[in-house]
Amino acid sequence: MLINKGIAEGEIVTIKTTAGEEIVAKLVSDGPLGVTVKKPLCLTATKDGVGLVPFLFTTSSDIDITINKNSIMVLAPTMKDAADTYIQQTTGIKLATA
Repeated sequence: MLINKGIAEGEIVTIKTTAGEEIVAKLVSDGPLGVTVKKPLCLTATKDGVGLVPFLFTTSSDIDITINKNSIMVLAPTMKDAADTYIQQTTGIKLATA
């Protein structure tokens, strides 16, 4: 039997909003009224497939933002390949592939 231990702070997560946006971000905290994340990126369609763009264009990318839980349909861990892409895009660090 698998035991779900939840999502840890600092983990890369995927959020699906009630507006249909899919956000990939680093989890800062999961509070009773909102989820706080760092460096949120939104999935978007590009000519080459799916890409990541800033969720907010008019704020600093280094601030923590809180998304109201009433606006969140799903909060889940991000798949490893997508999390690696997110880390590479937000830090410039290219992770080794197996």
